[in-house]
Amino acid sequence: MRELKSKTIKLRLIEESDAEFILSLRLDKRYNTFLSDVSDDLSAQREWITKYKEDEKNGLQYYYIIEKLDNTPCGTVRLYDFKEDSFCWGSWILNENKTRYSALESAFLVYEIGFEHLKFEKSHFDVRKGNEKVIDFHKKFGAIETGEDDENYYYDLHESSVNEMKKKFSNLLK
Repeated sequence: MRELKSKTIKLRLIEESDAEFILSLRLDKRYNTFLSDVSDDLSAQREWITKYKEDEKNGLQYYYIIEKLDNTPCGTVRLYDFKEDSFCWGSWILNENKTRYSALESAFLVYEIGFEHLKFEKSHFDVRKGNEKVIDFHKKFGAIETGEDDENYYYDLHESSVNEMKKKFSNLLK
């Protein structure tokens, strides 16, 4: 699970040297509208990554840099909150360097990790209210709304729904 590739992108686990890139995404007004706030302290970001790497070693979460095949970073995504049969994913950001289908490809890679490698049966996640593009994206995948609070909608997505989408978009993924 160190690195996974799709047609135009790949995922690789983050390293401390990615701190500046991650912070640049998280602080950019174009991308952070629906994300939790983060400090602009680069050393704090590096420290967070160092602590995260312990979770990675212990199989508690996996945080990836999304890159084009030429190694140009274009985003991040994280798998975490592992439960008996389900995993959560988020911290999903794609910048202006993304490829045309990087959202679709990165989602399929996330589901490959969660379902094929980690052997979960479903995914659970939340999307901030107002983030209509992401809500629509997940609903097209077959996500089922399971609840809401003041800030978020909550969803579950089963492996069978992802497999249906894989069939539908198989020509884009190879």
